Amino acid sequence: MRSSFFFITSRDARLLFLSGGGRVNLDLRRTGRTWLIRRTDEGFVFPDGTVVDEDTMRAIAEDEGSVYFIRGGVYKAAIRAGHYYKLVPTIPPTIEIDGIRMHRTKGVDPGKDARMKVDAVAPKEGETVLDTCMGLGYTAIEAARRGAYVITVERDENVLSLARINPWSRELFTGGRIQVIQGDVFEVVKRFKDRSFDAVVHDPPRFSLAGELYGRAFYSQLHRVLKPGGRLFHYVGNPGGRYRGKDLQKGVMERLREAGFRKVRRVREALGVVALR
Repeated sequence: MRSSFFFITSRDARLLFLSGGGRVNLDLRRTGRTWLIRRTDEGFVFPDGTVVDEDTMRAIAEDEGSVYFIRGGVYKAAIRAGHYYKLVPTIPPTIEIDGIRMHRTKGVDPGKDARMKVDAVAPKEGETVLDTCMGLGYTAIEAARRGAYVITVERDENVLSLARINPWSRELFTGGRIQVIQGDVFEVVKRFKDRSFDAVVHDPPRFSLAGELYGRAFYSQLHRVLKPGGRLFHYVGNPGGRYRGKDLQKGVMERLREAGFRKVRRVREALGVVALR
């Protein structure tokens, strides 16, 4: 973590009130490290010398759905720019846009969710992976940890800004195996040469927000950039499936076959589909 850049959540703030200061984790539990916070008449003193007064700390303690960071002052890890974006203090954090979480958090944490998606394509040392929709980058980071070189694409500059804040996303920018491209993957993919990638992890926003990323034209581009035998994982989720009998995965599978993919099948635990070029 960079010097003078610390994170605090409702849980941590409550602990500091109960203990009157003390040692707490300040990197959203990315590590087990703790830092000493002193309580004085002015408030709570952080390691960089920032003093957080009791009223502000109490407001943090009451805000269970947000992440705050300390950097010469107190800031919420949130952006209001047309939509409302914020980090949510799951472990690791997820991102929420207008109240909709971008990771699965029921019965699985965002880290395990990313691992299941990457497991579906099983990248190997020295392979090249396309991660179509970066978000906070957990999928790209997981693939890179397995020895792959990853190109990851993110359209939304506000999501990129939160990824740069989030300590769990640090390897996106420091690991050396990941190239981050800002742009619309629907257009960016057209710039890649034929047969460039060993695997693709396609984890798009929900269909209602990015229907073009579920279409045959885009699938044909993914087919083109994959090497023969290349693997695709496509996260679909199960919107409406439980209550309205919809099967979005079935339509996805049909369009993938029409685009030239073979051995298309469901991966139920990851709520998606895998296919081969």
